[in-house]
Amino acid sequence: MELEKNTFEAAIKAGEKQLGLWISLCSGFGAEVTAPSGFDWALIDMEHSPNDYHSVLAQLQVFAGYGTTAIVRPDWNDTVVVKRLMDLGVQGLLFPMIQSVEEAKKAVAATRYPPHGVRGVSGNTRANKFGRVSDYVARVDDETTVILQLETVSAVAQAEAIGTVDGVSGVFFGPADIAADMGKVGKLMDPEVWDLIKEAAKKLMAKGVPVGTLVMDPDFAADLLNEGFTFVACGSDTGLLAKASDALLATVKSKLA
Repeated sequence: MELEKNTFEAAIKAGEKQLGLWISLCSGFGAEVTAPSGFDWALIDMEHSPNDYHSVLAQLQVFAGYGTTAIVRPDWNDTVVVKRLMDLGVQGLLFPMIQSVEEAKKAVAATRYPPHGVRGVSGNTRANKFGRVSDYVARVDDETTVILQLETVSAVAQAEAIGTVDGVSGVFFGPADIAADMGKVGKLMDPEVWDLIKEAAKKLMAKGVPVGTLVMDPDFAADLLNEGFTFVACGSDTGLLAKASDALLATVKSKLA
């Protein structure tokens, strides 16, 4: 039995546009509501939602059945957490709040077995189908997506150095936290925020580093992809549910006599 190909990793390496959805409902059932939509990738969030290993596992199982690559954002750049997620069979990780080249190297090392990293070895995990995948050790590095999230002005200034660390698949800009670091908390669509992001993004693109982000405006998401961003999440499950609930109630109320 061979290790499954990471279609998202192959796509961003080839420069193919990848549309994503942020997943925060912490439920396999919730994931199954969105999975048939056919997004290229889904970000299962452990940083700003109450996901645990069991809820992540349930969602991985759902997305695996629909051809959507599930990327997990751990709550921190923590070697032990990464080890456990890798053993669960996560095909990609998005590391939050990377602030330096050293932290970037630590993130990559957490996904690699010695001598190239520090990942602990277990021969019987969901990742290798409980010992059945014969080429797992040989291929897992190439089939694992490692995305680093930049969320401060200082980190953005180091984007080229961080993004070109060996083993990094791409760089993700977090506009909300970058805005906050600029003294513009809550103003993630401020032009100055995006001027900063786009300047750094262009430098990464010139070096062949895939660039991504999350925005809630579908038109802006399309614009970013057309400008050279490779992977963009254009909404969230919780946001979609909240907006649709509000709109439904408002629509019916507006028609009452």
